[in-house]
Amino acid sequence: MRSLALALMLILGMATPAVATLPEKLIVLPGAKSAEGITEGRGTTFYAGDLFAGDIYRGDVRRGTASLFIDAPTGRIAVGMTADVRHDLLFVAGGFTGQAYVYDLRTGKTVAVYQFAETNAGMINDVTLTSDGVWFTDSMQAQLYFVPISHSGRLGQVRTLALTGPAGDTSGQFNNNGITTSPDSRSLIVAHSTRGELNKVDPRTGASETIQGVSVPGADGIVRDGRTMWVVHNNQVSRFRLDHHATAGTLEKVITSPTFQSVTTAAKFGGRLAVVNAKFDTGFPPTADQYEVVVVNS
Repeated sequence: MRSLALALMLILGMATPAVATLPEKLIVLPGAKSAEGITEGRGTTFYAGDLFAGDIYRGDVRRGTASLFIDAPTGRIAVGMTADVRHDLLFVAGGFTGQAYVYDLRTGKTVAVYQFAETNAGMINDVTLTSDGVWFTDSMQAQLYFVPISHSGRLGQVRTLALTGPAGDTSGQFNNNGITTSPDSRSLIVAHSTRGELNKVDPRTGASETIQGVSVPGADGIVRDGRTMWVVHNNQVSRFRLDHHATAGTLEKVITSPTFQSVTTAAKFGGRLAVVNAKFDTGFPPTADQYEVVVVNS
């Protein structure tokens, strides 16, 4: 009987292999004086920004390295960002400048500069890529900005979308923040920092509704893969499972780490998340000696 039991244990063990848990990895952004946004590029490549200098770093989550890629002109800011690898374009939100920047991923050169709002009147915070363009959030004004991208990669004229419903609430210091698409690609999902919630937005009308069951105080960057959503908030990352229509979500996991230091945004690479240590706990602007990307299991 002991032999039979041992054989069954071995068979069951072979049928249900353990999920590998990889150790955390800390990737330094050499020379950075601040940090905030990150996005995935091709393969294991990521791009991260120096918030107050506007510079862009290019790194590799597998190798654990990063180096300066774009030395931005004086006066630029780099908040959220997204890469359109199909057209070799990097879109960067410009924060309190009211601007957004588009860079060539091959050369690092500036392709376009958009002025969405007057300086300090808007806070261009994050951006997401869709099948036909990119959407930017504004944390100070109840509106989103859309830049169309043609099949050939040509950029079009900006369209402003006025928001109503919970996403239109601008009563806080920072309101709409992270942004992504819904699982069916018909809607946008926007994180509201002050309200601590995710709102689903109709990209045609600007009407919004709150996704039930998702409480994320201080919500910042968001990442979605299928119906799984990761929200960076309160120095942690919460993982939710959305329902079919993205009207409600269920908390699955809370990711924490002793190396997290005011984390803001994340990018997904397979079963790993690359999370930015913004270190706002040292001040705003921050005063840390070093800024990093922390790679953790998702």
